[in-house]
Amino acid sequence: MQNSARDEGARLEEEKGVLRLEVIQNSLYKDVPKQHLLWLVGMQNVYVLQLPRMPKEYIARLVFDSKHKTLCLIKNNAVIGGICFRQFPSQEFTEVVFHAVSSNEQVKGYGTHLMNHLKDYHVQCGIYHFLTYADQYAIGYFKKQGFSDNITLPKHKYEGYIKDYEGATLMQCTLNPKICYKQLSKVIKRQKEIVQGLVEWKQSKINKVYPGLTCFKKGVSRIPIENIPGIHESGWTPSSVKEEEHSNVNQKHFLHIWNRLKGHNSAWPFLEPVKTEIAPDYYQYIKYPSDLQTIGEKLGQGYYKTKKMFIADVNRIFNNCRMYNDPNTEYYKYAGNLQKFFISELKEAGLYDD
Repeated sequence: MQNSARDEGARLEEEKGVLRLEVIQNSLYKDVPKQHLLWLVGMQNVYVLQLPRMPKEYIARLVFDSKHKTLCLIKNNAVIGGICFRQFPSQEFTEVVFHAVSSNEQVKGYGTHLMNHLKDYHVQCGIYHFLTYADQYAIGYFKKQGFSDNITLPKHKYEGYIKDYEGATLMQCTLNPKICYKQLSKVIKRQKEIVQGLVEWKQSKINKVYPGLTCFKKGVSRIPIENIPGIHESGWTPSSVKEEEHSNVNQKHFLHIWNRLKGHNSAWPFLEPVKTEIAPDYYQYIKYPSDLQTIGEKLGQGYYKTKKMFIADVNRIFNNCRMYNDPNTEYYKYAGNLQKFFISELKEAGLYDD
């Protein structure tokens, strides 16, 4: 199993019938199979043991709440792990409430396998955003599962729908409907094997080995790329003069557009970084802030090498505004007005891609 994906063992066990996964829930309106109730009880016990800081009564209430579902990982007809979640289809997200695997079944890739199944289940449901509150011990795990503390889902979508846990970090995972997550690690492993094979094949065709550079030992800090021995033989070609000229032209366009944005009558909320005296919790929700003052500083430093970088930073201003503010606020309206103006300026400069 050397170099195997984290969940490969679990995937093979499922293919052999050793493991199976079921989405179950309690109901107030119809009979629930006895086996499902037994699995819910078993799942409650797993959560109580693995999440000792969570009150037992709270765990029981959510596990057996008819609005919550549980993805159970079953082995020998007993639950050994699972994910309790609640879907909010109208708000376009699902809250991951509990996620745990029995202590004697950990480090086998079961947690990742569960999460991949949950992702595929939601792709089928047409819900592409997960939100969860992770404590300091769980943040690393959720990052490995594709979660981030950069919340792109607009605040009005989830505020008031999920409970805020003190001392925990809100994290989001956005799903790609084109991906089969149960097979993702298998596909990535195969891609790595192909790339490695191509690298080895390419290396086998190179008959000459060039000596390493010794100039750095003599105090030289940098050399032109074209002076590296063998660089031309590898297929590398230097950037053309036209590309450099094009980059300089873009810089002039960026500066012109930036000045035009600053002068727009809807720009005043975005001229400088948001002050915490005005919005105390702003930086709890907005992890990657952007504003026209900061963009101007970056322009002065020659930071924007491509139009994609410049456009992304400007659009981040508008996206952050819409994420933090409700749609009926004046700030939300100003963001829309200024973004329309920004697009028109990009079109006029020939920098806009449909």
